Amino acid sequence: MRGIEVLFLGNNMLRLLEGLWVTVRLALISIGLSLILGSALGAAMTLKNKVVKVITRVYLEIIRIMPQLVFLFIVFFGVTKLTGANLSGEVSAVIVFTLWGTAEVGDLVRSAFGAIPKHQFESGISLGLSKPQLYLFIIFPQALRGLIPNIINLSMRMIMTTALVSLIGVTEVLKVGKQIIDANRFDYPNAAIWVYAAIFLLYFLICFPLSLVSRGLAKRRADK
Repeated sequence: MRGIEVLFLGNNMLRLLEGLWVTVRLALISIGLSLILGSALGAAMTLKNKVVKVITRVYLEIIRIMPQLVFLFIVFFGVTKLTGANLSGEVSAVIVFTLWGTAEVGDLVRSAFGAIPKHQFESGISLGLSKPQLYLFIIFPQALRGLIPNIINLSMRMIMTTALVSLIGVTEVLKVGKQIIDANRFDYPNAAIWVYAAIFLLYFLICFPLSLVSRGLAKRRADK
C-alpha cells in the first residue's frame, strides 16, 4: 500500500489534474471545430454532385483507414519537415483530431439528414426557403436530436484517444503519470499501479457521466 503515498507527495496530484486539463482542452477544441466543419461536410455529402461525393468519400476513407497515431506522426514530423512550419505537439494534435472528428461528424450528419422524410425538404422549398435556410431552420434542428448522443460518444472517444499525444511530446495526464513514476521508481517501486489507477479514475469521472447522458438521450429518443 505504500505506493499510494506517491500521489500525495509534493504537487503530484495537482500535476495529474493539470495534465488532465490538457487532455480535456485538446478534446474540447477538436470536437468544437469538428462540429462546425463536420456539419458543413455532412450537408455537402447530401448534394447530388458526383465530384463532391467522390471527394468526400475519399476523405472519409483516408481518415478511417489511417490510424490516429500514424496521422499524428505525419502531421507533427512530416508536415513540419516538408513545410518548415514549427507546429507544436498540441497544435498538431488539434489538427489531427479535428480532421478525424470532421469525418466522423460529417458521416453522422449525412445519416441524420438522410433519415428525415423527403416531405420536410419539399415543404421548406414550397415555403420559398433557400437551401441554407432550409437546412438551418428545418432540417438541422430535427437531425440534432439524433445527433447529440452520437456526438457525446465521439467526444468520449476523442478524450480517450488523446493519450496518444504523449508520444509527440504533449504533457497530458498519461505523460505526467509516467514522469511521476520515473521520478519515484526507487523510493516507491510499486507506485505505477497507483498512479495509473488514479489516471483511470480521472478518465472515468469525466467519461462515465457523459456515457450516462448519452444513454439517457438515446433511450428518450427510442421511447418517442
